Amino acid sequence: MFLQNDNPTAEVHVPSIPRDQYSSPSRAGYDPLAAHRQDDDPEVDVFLTGTVFFDIIFIGLEGSPRPGTEVWAEGMGSAPGGVANLAVACSRLGLRTGLAAAFGEDLYGDYCRQTLGVQEGVDLTYSRYVTGWHSPVTVSVVYERDRTMISHGHTPEVQSRLIRQPPAARATFIDLSAERQPWVDAIIETGGMVFADVGWDPEDRWDLKQLEASLRGCYAFSPNAVEAMSYTRTDTPEDAVQVLSELVPLAVVTCGADGALAYDRATGQTVHAPAIPVEAMDPTGAGDVFLAGLMLGTAAAWPLEHSLRLANLAAALSVRHFGGALAAPGWGDIAAWWNENGSKDPALADSYAFLDDILPGYEVPEVSRAIATLGFRTRW
Repeated sequence: MFLQNDNPTAEVHVPSIPRDQYSSPSRAGYDPLAAHRQDDDPEVDVFLTGTVFFDIIFIGLEGSPRPGTEVWAEGMGSAPGGVANLAVACSRLGLRTGLAAAFGEDLYGDYCRQTLGVQEGVDLTYSRYVTGWHSPVTVSVVYERDRTMISHGHTPEVQSRLIRQPPAARATFIDLSAERQPWVDAIIETGGMVFADVGWDPEDRWDLKQLEASLRGCYAFSPNAVEAMSYTRTDTPEDAVQVLSELVPLAVVTCGADGALAYDRATGQTVHAPAIPVEAMDPTGAGDVFLAGLMLGTAAAWPLEHSLRLANLAAALSVRHFGGALAAPGWGDIAAWWNENGSKDPALADSYAFLDDILPGYEVPEVSRAIATLGFRTRW
């Protein structure tokens, strides 16, 4: 197959990634959906598509660098970014995760492919190499509990053509910032659950009618509070989630330090789940980790409150580390938090007691964290 890249005179060969090389099952070491699995289960639990970035993260700066100066960061890490944040978070929570993405045939692309497909067990059957195209890169500088990002990349006409027939999945994620593809409607027509998210509107239009059209048939929508209030022209997350509940069966608004708010149309129930207080190092990817927890809880048919609380907890545990995708927690991290902190805290013990019925009764493998180079190899 030959596709055009961003140079209209150049052709790009897009070979497939061999299934036996990059289709290993989730490396979570624990399957929270084991009780729900049947012989006729779909190919994957979660199917994702989007752009994979190579991320470089600097931490430990006291403030934003001033023009004409050089500053040294206390720490640095490298990791796959972009949609990889969500893919890794899902896989580490035990969801069998499939990803359709384009990978450049450069060192950054090789690193991202190997980290996702081998180390993290993400199924890359629907992903492709793209000859002559370099991997997009993001540099993230973290200071004062916030971050500034600089990105560079080119978008060839590859992503929109990766998927002709999507795999069967319990849940599918789409980014509303990109053009909606015909295969999304095919999933919806067969009863598939589509979770949607949207980025910041650079044109500051916040067109609710356009959003409604983009969400047609989707099951869940999970913007942050600023995005939700901007689209709905409301003043509070509570008002925003009520408006959004008219567009999707499950409307979720993330509120940062105030936790998350959701409305389930099926039950007519509004649920608020407070955030977990932690010492934050890097917020990169926390929203993706939250969404992974929400999708897991939905796939496992947990009560909405439990899904939100697990999502909040996973996001909170992720910001204690830096590195975006590789900051996502595994079940070992969740179990350690419950045994060492949550179960002993009177303010949290009752709310998270449901973890006793979910957590594995054995030790699970540690997850890998971001390191300062792509030259070393972590334990796989």
